[in-house]
Amino acid sequence: MYPKYKTEISHLRKYLDPSTLCCTSADANLSLPLSSHPPLPPSLYLTPLGPLPLILLSSYPPLPPSLILLSLPLSILPLLALFPLSSSLLIFLSLPLSISLSLSDPSWPSSPCPPLFSSSPLSPSLHLPLSIWGTVKGQTDPPTVPICELYPSAVFPKGEECEYPPSKDGRSAAWRTTHEEKRVLDKANEEMWSDFRQAAEAHRQVRNYINTWIKPGMTMIDICERLEDCSRRLIKENGLKAGLAFPTGCSINHVAAHYTPNAGDPTVLQYNDVCKIDFGTHINGRIIDCAFTVTFNPKYDRLLEAVRDATNTGIRCAGIDVRLCDVGETIQEVMESYEVEIDGKTYQVKPIRNLNGHSIGQYRIHAGKTVPIVKGGEATRMEEGEVYAIETFGSTGRGAVHGDMDCSHYMKNFNVGHVPIRLPRAKHLLNVINENFGTLAFCRRWLDRQGESKYLMALKNLCDLGIIDPYPPLCDTKGSYTAQYEHTILLRPTCKEVVSRGDDY
Repeated sequence: MYPKYKTEISHLRKYLDPSTLCCTSADANLSLPLSSHPPLPPSLYLTPLGPLPLILLSSYPPLPPSLILLSLPLSILPLLALFPLSSSLLIFLSLPLSISLSLSDPSWPSSPCPPLFSSSPLSPSLHLPLSIWGTVKGQTDPPTVPICELYPSAVFPKGEECEYPPSKDGRSAAWRTTHEEKRVLDKANEEMWSDFRQAAEAHRQVRNYINTWIKPGMTMIDICERLEDCSRRLIKENGLKAGLAFPTGCSINHVAAHYTPNAGDPTVLQYNDVCKIDFGTHINGRIIDCAFTVTFNPKYDRLLEAVRDATNTGIRCAGIDVRLCDVGETIQEVMESYEVEIDGKTYQVKPIRNLNGHSIGQYRIHAGKTVPIVKGGEATRMEEGEVYAIETFGSTGRGAVHGDMDCSHYMKNFNVGHVPIRLPRAKHLLNVINENFGTLAFCRRWLDRQGESKYLMALKNLCDLGIIDPYPPLCDTKGSYTAQYEHTILLRPTCKEVVSRGDDY
């Protein structure tokens, strides 16, 4: 190992199995690891000195997708076309090795063939860098590096791309993936999709971080504030251009949604609690609405499995021209097929019939369409280009919720016009809300964070005038347990993208 490359190597180690990392000089026999351990997993070979005996690589086709970073002068490029390299190789060439490393996008470890570069005319087996992408940082632990700095190329990881479901007459939707007009339309919206992906990557990293420290005995305020602090850093909060899309929901047990602690709330997370973590991020108003359920006692595992399965079923059913009522009917059928036994009593898992998924607009968390989770909903169809939050709630109670407890969530009415306000304190509070949250949801803790105090009367006045809408906690019967899973999906012209999908759920 050469000292000048130690920093670069240590940065890459966290992405790799050490057994697949091979660092050699030009005169080393690189054919040894290639021939001794077939088939190789996606691997990284670093060659500090050049030129590499490329002819050896062509002796062992087909190689698995591997990333070969070579420190070669650009003058050698014409020679590479002479070698019959395996088509599974990705060759990255540049100047010194340290620059080569900065060319690799951090998304490549999860994708053996990252779509960073177009093919070179020299050879169909070569993928060559066309520009310098800037230095790539690694994420810290705990995460503090903004997503936009982790991906200086502004090419953010895609979510799970799925083919749309077949039409009622059985016709496949596979044609959309290759149809030239749909591909052009998809490309035209790339900036919007990119905003969603950046917000989604922040969400994934934050929730992965949460799962490393959330535990019984923590106060709900501490949980929410630690989560939100991390979200603000990763999304690189910037006024209304980037930030949190709505308050962190941490509803417990029979409380299904819209609970976040107000200042002074002493609630502590317990071992036997079922806690729904529902938080959102946004870039330029492109909102990621994504939620999961945390438990510590394994007796709730079957409940979580039922709701997770129902959400994934709704995602599979969703698509262009699909009726919303059909999605709801399928979700209900799957969820009600589960039974759970808790403390010796058996319950059928019930979908909470008055909670729904919903369409998402720019700076508008509920954009008008609802995705039911029971049969009997509207026959309205999903349309190309729309964005949806597919969420399901399962309960061991009645399967219906009502508003209860102190309100913490509020949001400005998206369609409100000019309303005369007489109270000076209410006028001031509305200015604070407009400047910091716009039409995005907020909570009382966030007003406290802005330095506001003694604002409850002014807030009530804005609610009474219909300018601000309150969203109190939604509760099923006391003693019941509720669970939630949710993802944001993009109905792109070419395919359906579950943009918030991660390794966790």
